[in-house]
Amino acid sequence: MSQHFLNMIRKGQTAEIASAVEESPELALARDPQGVSALMLAVYTGQPMIRDFLLAKCGDLDIWEAAAVGDSHRLHTLIASDAMMAREVSGDGWPPLHLAAAFADADTVTLLLEHGAHIHQVSHNPLRNHALHACIALNGSIDSVRVLIDAGADVNATAAGGYSPLHQAAASGKSEVVRLLLRHGAKKDTTCDKGKLPVDYARERNHLDAAALLV
Repeated sequence: MSQHFLNMIRKGQTAEIASAVEESPELALARDPQGVSALMLAVYTGQPMIRDFLLAKCGDLDIWEAAAVGDSHRLHTLIASDAMMAREVSGDGWPPLHLAAAFADADTVTLLLEHGAHIHQVSHNPLRNHALHACIALNGSIDSVRVLIDAGADVNATAAGGYSPLHQAAASGKSEVVRLLLRHGAKKDTTCDKGKLPVDYARERNHLDAAALLV
């Protein structure tokens, strides 16, 4: 039943989810074999209505859920009980800082950094990326990017596939992020494992403003 419920989240079946939880409240606490909760699945799949519904039903959040939804009060409580939780890795390989950078806001990122999160921690999954990669790929908040850079994030770090933060920003046409990365020493001439420069991705995807910055 829990797997069926998680599939409903993936499909965005809001009415069915509400009905299922009303009938079986424990479904709000469902997790997949990696330990990814129903709430986190709603975050991952970009389902804000389902996320907010589950927030009201799932009780106390774990460190990764709190980071992803920007629950600073819960983060304070958890880290106060065990400071090392700021660096704990989820079942699917994500440190809290990555999740805050990808899905929450600059204040949440700042809180984690101030309470022991490691700016150079690498995800324990096939992406092998840094929080800066996660932020640019899934969030793009210029404020969060700035907080990470100011905390010492490596603007030339490469993730799996040889992708740098500049590759990601160029590929998604985030010109303001491209400009900020360049200002802090990002290299235009870094090629990924496919032999492509950041400007190549900007041109391929018709992000002309970003491409102009990278020529």
